[in-house]
Amino acid sequence: MNMKRTIGRLAIAMAAAGLMASAMAETTVAYITNGNTNEGWTLINGGAKKAGTKAGVKFIELAAEKGELSKQLAIVEDMITRKVNAIAIAPVDSAGIAPAINKALAAGIKVVAVDTGITGAKITSYVATDNIAAAKVQGKWAAEQIKDGDTVIYVTGDLGQSTGQERKKGFVDGLNAGRKNVKIVEVPTTWDQTMAQNGVETAMRANPTAKLIACAWDGGALGAKAALMAAGKKAGDVKIAGFDGSPGGLDMMKQGWQSANAAQMLAKIGQVGVETAIAAAEGKAVEARIDTGSFLVLPSNVDQFAKDSGVGQFMKVK
Repeated sequence: MNMKRTIGRLAIAMAAAGLMASAMAETTVAYITNGNTNEGWTLINGGAKKAGTKAGVKFIELAAEKGELSKQLAIVEDMITRKVNAIAIAPVDSAGIAPAINKALAAGIKVVAVDTGITGAKITSYVATDNIAAAKVQGKWAAEQIKDGDTVIYVTGDLGQSTGQERKKGFVDGLNAGRKNVKIVEVPTTWDQTMAQNGVETAMRANPTAKLIACAWDGGALGAKAALMAAGKKAGDVKIAGFDGSPGGLDMMKQGWQSANAAQMLAKIGQVGVETAIAAAEGKAVEARIDTGSFLVLPSNVDQFAKDSGVGQFMKVK
């Protein structure tokens, strides 16, 4: 009888230990996005969420309200307190987020930057498009569309972020490599479409003979289109080059408003970013820099790209 009780207690203890081990084995990964809600980020965030459904993984998805750095810093601090195993983060500010990221790393948390890099912290991995390479292709294409002495308007992203800095550098380098005698009129923005529209309206008034508008992201291209329409321009009067391969950007192309797009593999960025964070949390070796690829979309291949990338399901113009 005593033997049976002992065996029974041992079985209960083993079961409890098994449950505890199972709970301890669960990998907790936080995905912290930057608060952007445009189409491109809808795809990136969707890819991240898909990766977070992996068995044995607790996935926490959070966003910096209104894209504020202070909110994102607070979220990282909370994740440190909750002792997550890894953080995949799209930083609001590449340098501003570094102090909290360094604190997370010191606590043993793996950190993967998604889409936008982090400066001032030795993170585990950086998963994103090679922005300089993709923007160089955009710049090279632009150089082929214009003549010496022409004016090009360039709508920047947030130059406080590595993404904005790299896209500007790549575009200018690509443009100058193919066409040195070009006037570049810069329209600064912080990834804000209204800023892009207002800035392009001002730039076009001062430079009415501008032949081409290149944009660091598709929201900027949409703003440029609105500015041209307000000026009485028709599709094709001024060429627009976008960047992202977002549904809205490709819709513009189908309508004749956009002539080229340096497209990212948007869903892949989020998916690979979280997959990398999970792998790092599980003790697997990961690459320090992972390029998710890019593709120059033109009217001749837009339908195929939309289908292959999954963007087509969100497009309004079929």
